[in-house]
Amino acid sequence: MTRAPGLALALIVLLGLALRVYHVHDPILDHPAWRQGDEAAIARNFLELNNNIFYPQTDYDGPPPNYVELELQLVPYAAAQLYRFFGVHEIIARLIVIALSLATIPLIYALGTEIYSRRAGMIAALLFAIVPGAVYYGRAIIPESGMLFFSVAALLLWWRWIDRRRLADFLLAAGCAMLACLAKPPALLILGPMLALWFVRVRSFRDFSPYVLVALCVVPLWLYLGHLGRIAEWHWATGITQKHVVPTLIAELTNPSRLITGLQSALALSKMLTTTILGPVIFGLLLLCAFLQPSNAHAKERSAFFGTWIALLVVYTFAVVNVERVDYYLMPFVPFAVLYVGGGLDHLLSLVAPRGLTARTMTGLAVAVFLTTYVNMLEVHPYYTWSREVYAAASEVRRTLEPNTLIVMGHYDPSVLYTIGHRGWEEDPMLWSVRDMTSAIAKGARYFVAVEVPRFKANKELYAFMQRYERLPIHSGWQVYDLKRWRKGNEKVKRI
Repeated sequence: MTRAPGLALALIVLLGLALRVYHVHDPILDHPAWRQGDEAAIARNFLELNNNIFYPQTDYDGPPPNYVELELQLVPYAAAQLYRFFGVHEIIARLIVIALSLATIPLIYALGTEIYSRRAGMIAALLFAIVPGAVYYGRAIIPESGMLFFSVAALLLWWRWIDRRRLADFLLAAGCAMLACLAKPPALLILGPMLALWFVRVRSFRDFSPYVLVALCVVPLWLYLGHLGRIAEWHWATGITQKHVVPTLIAELTNPSRLITGLQSALALSKMLTTTILGPVIFGLLLLCAFLQPSNAHAKERSAFFGTWIALLVVYTFAVVNVERVDYYLMPFVPFAVLYVGGGLDHLLSLVAPRGLTARTMTGLAVAVFLTTYVNMLEVHPYYTWSREVYAAASEVRRTLEPNTLIVMGHYDPSVLYTIGHRGWEEDPMLWSVRDMTSAIAKGARYFVAVEVPRFKANKELYAFMQRYERLPIHSGWQVYDLKRWRKGNEKVKRI
């Protein structure tokens, strides 16, 4: 890399850093609080309970261990190792996520350079630095940044392997693809463009590289999920797949009316792409660049590569995201979009300014980048919101309760339980019964924390039962009961 492109790339990385450290000190109560609460708890439990990456534990469902079936917890495990030196601070996990997201920028540049040109790679890197999904989820404690980092690295190294046939590139590509799939299974989508590129360029069935690639991605993931399936209490991965994704897909494929409804529902997901994932400007450019792809010596390879990639993304959206309708499930679209748009804009610039960009054009492009970045940040700005009242209440409860005790929290939200700093149960206070409570007490529950007080009071039987226990003074309005202390006047009541 010459000095000018290197400086430009460094400035792009600095821009990406500036956007990703916005509100980086906030508690993990911001979006997506539920997922961040799980990830933060797993990191802390690696430190305090079992420092084995193959045994991730959450804070809920009773006394430890509470193993959970999730993807390989790369970021929480790395954060736990740093916690040993710096203490438990969630910002450490966020900085790891930011580092992975920023490290993806030069990988995008290199891949764009391989597929199109150096300028296309630079445009793609700039777009990845400012695209709203990569900015916000590039600082949230969720697995997406790790998945994208290893996915882009695998695509880059595979392209180089196909082009130059160096064994080191193949081994690194296969290793990165394996880590991407372990980081989050939707990364399996990258196998499509990788195999399509191999078929166009090599197409020799004596070449075993694609079989090894698929095996290294599928077998470790299968073994890992099988291991977790045997030990986990919470089966998130297989549970979502078997109870939601597969039945819905079968119903849609066997019932024409359900299929039409499913297709309409999937099309509605484009709103997520146009707002919090790609932003309206980059989404619009993505549609435009379908007509701006260059026609040169690598056009056939690009058509197979991007055509297979987008086809699998569409199928994934219909089958998975259409059921689990959260926008960060659409993050696999980001590297595809920025690379495709980078190539299209590079071709457009070569047509309108074949002799290079003038100072006036550069100024106009800088203004366009600024406005696009501003619009992108507006799209995700609500995600930075978090409740200071909830944080203050949870922190007060944390200071009040005896450390290292089990609690029953009357509310569903792992981020709140994590902020309270205790393990135990998180339950709907309307559905939690007296029998459930006595069972939890027998298993060691020390406190009951009613976060949703109106729902707790609406459960008349449980509310009446809890009045026999001493209530701790909590200024926030939450109701906290000490399950080892009887309320005055109830000393003679027989414990249940």
